Amino acid sequence: MTSLPKAEFAFPGPLRDQLVAAILDGSKISTTGLVADYEHEGDPLPQVGERSVVVDSEGRDVGVIEITEVRIAALADVDLAHAVDEGEGFTTVAQWRAGHEEFWHGPEMRAALGDEDFTVDDTTELVLERFRLVADLREK
Repeated sequence: MTSLPKAEFAFPGPLRDQLVAAILDGSKISTTGLVADYEHEGDPLPQVGERSVVVDSEGRDVGVIEITEVRIAALADVDLAHAVDEGEGFTTVAQWRAGHEEFWHGPEMRAALGDEDFTVDDTTELVLERFRLVADLREK
């Protein structure tokens, strides 16, 4: 597993803990990233078939996921199925968008992007991923 890249959802803390729990219980099968974040980090966009190790807030390896779908879409084009499949309890795209805008406009994300004024709008390009859990690495 050490050769696989790490999949870090959100920043360490309560949100990451919630997202990791949802991945491990099967309720989270999609996620959303900012194209701007990939560009800022110099990382390639994810590809179907790639696997990565999910880490919790303590940095422990807790699962392995495999990407099953990747698409680039404008923020205004995110659909309800994607929003619901993020496993955060959203029942409308508006709820999903409000939650994500709060995260993307937060100080941690702005610091990670090196832009204290970063904001999203309808045209902001997103990376929409679907994945499946292929291994639960927690000790039983």
